[in-house]
Amino acid sequence: MKIIGVGRNYVEHAKELGNEVPSEPVLFLMPDSAILRKNDAFYYPSFSEDVHHELELVVKICRVGKNIQQKFAYKYYEEIGLGIDFTARDLQSQAKKKGLPWSIAKGFNGSLPISFFRPKQDFDLDNIDLVLKKNGETVQHGNTKDMLFSIDQIIEYCSKFFTLKKGDLIYTGTPSGVGPVQIGDRLEGFLNDEKLLDFEVR
Repeated sequence: MKIIGVGRNYVEHAKELGNEVPSEPVLFLMPDSAILRKNDAFYYPSFSEDVHHELELVVKICRVGKNIQQKFAYKYYEEIGLGIDFTARDLQSQAKKKGLPWSIAKGFNGSLPISFFRPKQDFDLDNIDLVLKKNGETVQHGNTKDMLFSIDQIIEYCSKFFTLKKGDLIYTGTPSGVGPVQIGDRLEGFLNDEKLLDFEVR
């Protein structure tokens, strides 16, 4: 299983980090050891002092494909879920300044909490609310209608470079409102009005 992340897929998030708005999806890969399931607690890593939450819609690939045309992309996923892409922002910033890869800032152990998955037919994929609450207060609120690149466009683009396989996950990008977490925080993630994530930072 591989995990593909999409960066800067919401204009306001790109702006809040001072990044250019991309003309093509920005992709990066993360290891499966980063996955955190069943609302297990997230343990703050000792190597960072500035870990940020990034709420994302996650797509699970259901069949093998490469060079997939956008019009056929819908055949390659049946379920969607909710995830958080925890980012060690200090490590990422240091790497960026040196022009180096920042894999350790995104793919460290337990950095990718993920919910159970729901059938995609239960949703209007172009109008899904994503909400993250920290200690009961809404800190991120986005909607898939504001994605620069739709799920099907992302699948088409990814499949040019990587053969997609059953079980692969695509984190489709985060809306604005990313920010730091601290030990003791409680995070709750909602897909429309359904709570799919609920865990503590320890």
